[in-house]
Amino acid sequence: MVVREKFEQELVQLKEKLVRLAYLASESIEESFIALEEQDLDKAVQIIENDNKADLLEEEINDFAILLIAKQQPVAIDLRRIVAAIKIASDIERMADFGVNIAKSAIRIGQNPLIYSLTELKTMQTITLEMIDLAIQAFETEDIALARKIAEMDDEVDRLYGESIKGMLQLSNSNLQQITQLSFVARYLERTADHVTNIAESIYYLVRGRHLDLNE
Repeated sequence: MVVREKFEQELVQLKEKLVRLAYLASESIEESFIALEEQDLDKAVQIIENDNKADLLEEEINDFAILLIAKQQPVAIDLRRIVAAIKIASDIERMADFGVNIAKSAIRIGQNPLIYSLTELKTMQTITLEMIDLAIQAFETEDIALARKIAEMDDEVDRLYGESIKGMLQLSNSNLQQITQLSFVARYLERTADHVTNIAESIYYLVRGRHLDLNE
C-alpha cells in the first residue's frame, strides 16, 4: 500500500509538471502577441531569452516519466498516463517554440507601421489560448468531452487562418517582408491550435485506451 501511495504521489507530481509547462507555453503565446501588437522589441527579446525554461522543464518531465516506468513497471491506465505525459510534453514544448517564433517575427517587423490589421490574428490567438486552458482542464480531470470541444475550436482557427492568408495575399505587393512575417504568425497560431488538438487526442487515449484522430 505504501508503494502504491508513493507511486500515486509521483503521478500527481508528473501532472503538476505538465500543467506548469502548459502555462509557460500559454504565457509565451500571449506575451509574444502583445509584443507584436505593441511593437515592443524589448519584450520580444525577453520572450526569446526565456525559452530555455520550457525546454528544461520538458526534459525534466521526460526524465521523470522514464524513471517512473523503470521503477514501477506500470500497466493499464497508469502506463497510459505516463506515455501520454511524454507525448503531451512534446506538444506543449512545440507550442512554446511557436511563441518564440512569433516574438522573432515581431522583431523582424520592427516598429514599421503595420499595413495589415491584426484583428483576425488576435481572434486566432484568443481562441488558441482558450484551447490551451481547456486542454489543461481536460488533462487534470481526464474529461474527453472537453477534449472534443477543443477539436471544434480548432476548426474555427483553421477558418480564420484561411481568411487571414487570403487577405494578406491581396497586400503582398505593398510590403512583402512584413506580410511574410505576419503570414508566419498566422501559421504559428494555426500550428499551435493543432498541437493543442494533439493533446486532446492524447487525453482521449489516456481515458479510453484507443486513439482518435481529431485533426481530420
